[in-house]
Amino acid sequence: MYENDIYSNSDNGSYTTYQTDGTGSQRTDFVMAPDSDKGKKKKKGGFRKLLFSMGMGLVFGLFAGAGFYVVHMGVERIAGGEAAEVSTDDTAQPNLPDKTGEGLLQNVNTITYVNSDISNVVDKVMPAMVSIVNNYTQTGTTFWGQQYSQQGASSGSGIIVAENENELLIVSNNHVVQGMDTLEVTFIDGSVAQAYIKGTDADMDLAVIAVPLENVTQETKGAITIATMGDSDNLKLGMPVIAIGNALGYGQSVTNGIISALDREMTLDDGSTGIFIQTNAAINPGNSGGALLNINGEVIGINSNKIAASQVEGMGYAIPISSASPIIADLLERQTRTDKVADGEVGYMGITMQDVTDQITQMLGIPGGVYVYEVAEDSAAEQAGIQHGDVIVKFDGQKVSTRVELKQLVSYYKAGETVKVTVKRAQGGQYEDVELDVTLGSQPTE
Repeated sequence: MYENDIYSNSDNGSYTTYQTDGTGSQRTDFVMAPDSDKGKKKKKGGFRKLLFSMGMGLVFGLFAGAGFYVVHMGVERIAGGEAAEVSTDDTAQPNLPDKTGEGLLQNVNTITYVNSDISNVVDKVMPAMVSIVNNYTQTGTTFWGQQYSQQGASSGSGIIVAENENELLIVSNNHVVQGMDTLEVTFIDGSVAQAYIKGTDADMDLAVIAVPLENVTQETKGAITIATMGDSDNLKLGMPVIAIGNALGYGQSVTNGIISALDREMTLDDGSTGIFIQTNAAINPGNSGGALLNINGEVIGINSNKIAASQVEGMGYAIPISSASPIIADLLERQTRTDKVADGEVGYMGITMQDVTDQITQMLGIPGGVYVYEVAEDSAAEQAGIQHGDVIVKFDGQKVSTRVELKQLVSYYKAGETVKVTVKRAQGGQYEDVELDVTLGSQPTE
């Protein structure tokens, strides 16, 4: 009935039987299952592979662990059995041995570790920082032309730099103490003492003020310290710095950053220019006169917030200490004026004065200061060479902007004392600085 059986093996181990009739027109298919023994053999082969893989992994782990151990022992052998020392100093490098030879490490890179914790430096330097309050009298003219005066106060910072037999000496900015009626200094222990101006330099915006030692308690003397001066000539971009000051008058605060630029020439609020260290450490109002420190706690700059660039961020400025030091040394030798002279002994210049307001400067181009409207005949001013039209800008190195400021300064000087007076004089269409020595006269009697 059916004949010609045909067998065809498949890929999975099964086979099909084809049976045909004599004509070949009909076919019946039978699918035969693969041998069950073959399936068992396949399962056994997979289990063996799993065991083999686990064994290989175990062997690899043993060899890897042994390799790490050998490397570790080799490094200890090279280092003499001691771990490399890593310093927390910003410039220090680890004490790695300099050995070469077969089987030893040939190229070992040095490591620099930067310590972001500056608390030790702050603890060391903070006792040398003070807060300063300037109590002053502001004068002006109302819209209707009436003169007025009102009391005010501003805050700043200072650095204790020296001590003599009678005084504790503090460096700050000139603009911090300018125009003062009284100065109050707050030390690290919270005690407050009155300070007096010893000397100022308006061009460098520097001032030295003095606190009589008799006004400082023993407890405060034990709490404060004298700052260490550094060197700003060898600074490099990127060096870490710390700024300390009486920011916003809230008390001493600390910021840090790096040196962003050196020898930066900047225009101050009053139109003058200066050379500064630029840093991204925050220097805010009240920080003026405070310290810019290196990582060793040495003063490398005196912070100044008198820069006409309030619209920018991350750009603070400080007076380089190497430029300031000679001026500070000179100011430290000045005579401290603690008391006003008795009325009958006050020095006399012999001039009629007028304030140069911002409106006058804009309209007439006259520089700010005290305008000399008239010079009395045979007066101290005339004998010194002061002329009508001169603008007095400094008296004994201290900047003056108004008649009130000049009169206040003169009140500390006796007749017969010689004082340097700086005036701006119109010459060839421009105002130039002229420095004159004025020997103060006596008040005229009526």
